Amino acid sequence: MRRGVGTAAVAAATLLCACAAAGVAALGVAGLHRGPIPSLAAQQARATVELTLTSDPRAVTPRARGSTPAPLSVIAEGEASRVTSRGTTTAVRTPVLLIAQPGDSAQAWLGLLPSTVLTLDGQLAPTTRQADRSAAVLQVHGPPTVTRPPSAVQRLAGALRAGLRDATDQLSPDARALIPGLVVGDTSRVPPDLQEAFAATDLTHLLAVSGANLTVILALLIGPPSLAVRAERRGIAARLGLSLRLTALLGGALTVGFVVLCRPDPSVLRAAVCGLITLLAIGTGRRRALLPALAAAVIALVLYDPWLARSYGFALSVLATAGLLTLAPGWSAALRRRGVPAHPAEAVAAAAAAQVLCAPLVAVLAAHISLVAIPCNLLAELAVPPATVLGFAALVAAPVSMFAAKCLAWLAGWPVVWIGVVARKGAALPGAALDWPGGWTGGLLLAALTAVGLLLARRIARHPWVCAALAALLLVAVLAPAPLTRLATGWPPAGWRMAACDVGQGDALVLNSGDGDGSAVVVDTGPEPMLVDRCLKSLGVTTIPLLVLTHFHADHVAGLPGVLAGRSVGAIETTTVDAPPGEAASVRRRAEAAHIPVLRATEGERRQLGRLDWQILWPPEPRTALPAADPNDSSVTLLVRTAGLTLILLGDLEPPAQRELLARHPDLPPVDVLKVAHHGSSHQDPALLAQLHPRLALISCGTGNRYGHPSPHTLTTLHTEGATVLRTDTDGPIAITGGNGEEMGASLARASIWE
Repeated sequence: MRRGVGTAAVAAATLLCACAAAGVAALGVAGLHRGPIPSLAAQQARATVELTLTSDPRAVTPRARGSTPAPLSVIAEGEASRVTSRGTTTAVRTPVLLIAQPGDSAQAWLGLLPSTVLTLDGQLAPTTRQADRSAAVLQVHGPPTVTRPPSAVQRLAGALRAGLRDATDQLSPDARALIPGLVVGDTSRVPPDLQEAFAATDLTHLLAVSGANLTVILALLIGPPSLAVRAERRGIAARLGLSLRLTALLGGALTVGFVVLCRPDPSVLRAAVCGLITLLAIGTGRRRALLPALAAAVIALVLYDPWLARSYGFALSVLATAGLLTLAPGWSAALRRRGVPAHPAEAVAAAAAAQVLCAPLVAVLAAHISLVAIPCNLLAELAVPPATVLGFAALVAAPVSMFAAKCLAWLAGWPVVWIGVVARKGAALPGAALDWPGGWTGGLLLAALTAVGLLLARRIARHPWVCAALAALLLVAVLAPAPLTRLATGWPPAGWRMAACDVGQGDALVLNSGDGDGSAVVVDTGPEPMLVDRCLKSLGVTTIPLLVLTHFHADHVAGLPGVLAGRSVGAIETTTVDAPPGEAASVRRRAEAAHIPVLRATEGERRQLGRLDWQILWPPEPRTALPAADPNDSSVTLLVRTAGLTLILLGDLEPPAQRELLARHPDLPPVDVLKVAHHGSSHQDPALLAQLHPRLALISCGTGNRYGHPSPHTLTTLHTEGATVLRTDTDGPIAITGGNGEEMGASLARASIWE
């Protein structure tokens, strides 16, 4: 009878909470449609808006958009309090998303703090998603106009965060980037390649301040949580003789300060509410029940802010905590029964439990499964407590003594650099991440397979040889030895001579030296570091004696960090024209940081590497006028010979330069492979195509690109010349094989073969 009453009570409470959450959510959504701002946004109206920032402005990382990177944007959330449009001023209370094109005033925007009041002239527009928590988007240009400074609390928090950045300025790049991220969630200095390494190893949660950080800080005050309400309790509070109630009050103040300092992101809020519930239990002397505390925290937060129910970060934080509370204790006990020491057993169980529950949701977002997440998390977690404690100590010391803060930051840099090494080394493993269907279909599929695996795990654990075989299979999948990978996937094909990477709307070509030592010449890097890095990994390229950048458009050079990641690059050879200047300067900065010499291509230059040799046909020397001012016409053009095959790589040459190239080199031979100029655009010189008469034409372009590449006219011309056309947007990565008396062939990563 009691069990039935208890079940009914739980069901009633669940229904009540669901109804309350639904009601609060409905009121929140309805509030977005009240007032004049939604209707003005629907009309794309211009308006003067007074708003209060509710989040830190953050820069959106520019991505290559065609030949140039997209302009830098600054995004922030705010609450509009007054709007003036068409001569009418209305007091409102409407959340808006602010998107600024700052121009030369980016630092003025990025230096703003929450609670700052701004008056901005801009254009209102509807949000791109119906389920957005903002009622409209406000697009502005130029610097911000501040009408009221931030609150004293926010100024203090901002000063502390700035002090930590100053204290880390002289550290190594990884330490300078990661200490603010680990301590207060400030990821503004984290470079894209390191962010991708953290994502590939599922370590991103370390840069999203969460319960782990707060637990470390509270542990200094109250000692181990398991002893917090016992006579033998530890921590600073016990050493000072503070009562439980005073300890709980100090912990509460510390938690509130933690939220203000680290900003009320979903994971921070979840951690803070759980911490406050735990501190309340300590203050009242009642025994803590962590799972109910987590449930109460989730309910309270969703009722307070229904939009958290749509936050993936909040969901991941809750799932990870639930795994630690439900699965980890039993798994830890099982490992101890099998002879594993207590601390390693707890660490392994905690990492595995969090990964099991979070992996399906990660698959929804990132369309991959990390095979190295558990070991990488175990290795990284060793450094998290000392890095967090020393980092917070540096943050607190900065306003008092910058010298002491820098010393503490230097000490924190050691464990933080270890975390960076773990992320980079883990991500560099060939099988670090397994591609998986994205979206909810992929997530549900992984959840189902995980459930089946957990059901079978107990039976499998009884057979040590089966466990050993599965562990060996996982190790092989992670290390992905080239012979086994080629046997399983057929990629890369044996004896490949050249490969065209699928990097979207851009170029990235790889010329194999033929020595079988992972050495290759790379021509261009594409627009995205991750894509070219993935391609080079799949080809087994570890050493690049020469990287040729045909010209400085972003779709040919913006992927440079991906080429440099974990590889030895002997030199970078570029065109003679530094245009666009911003991209040219960026290449030189990265090369200088990596201590790689930058050379200028010289017409007529000949080089040889193993079985590979090539000649530079274009551009002419700087004193010779180019046919046009377009940087495309300065593209480095290579005539390559390898294993008896002849290839020509035209970069993005336009017809004027193509005609001049043919005039300067009228004896160009017919080629086996032509890398079609400018992604197969309609701008091709028929005389040059007729002279080259290629057997195979390669076109590197992105799926559904806005330029319409490749042009149907160009495809028709190539077919008329007798060429077989392969393109990365439909065929994926392409590898050329054959030579040395063998028939030339083209192998596709999608398993199709042309010969």
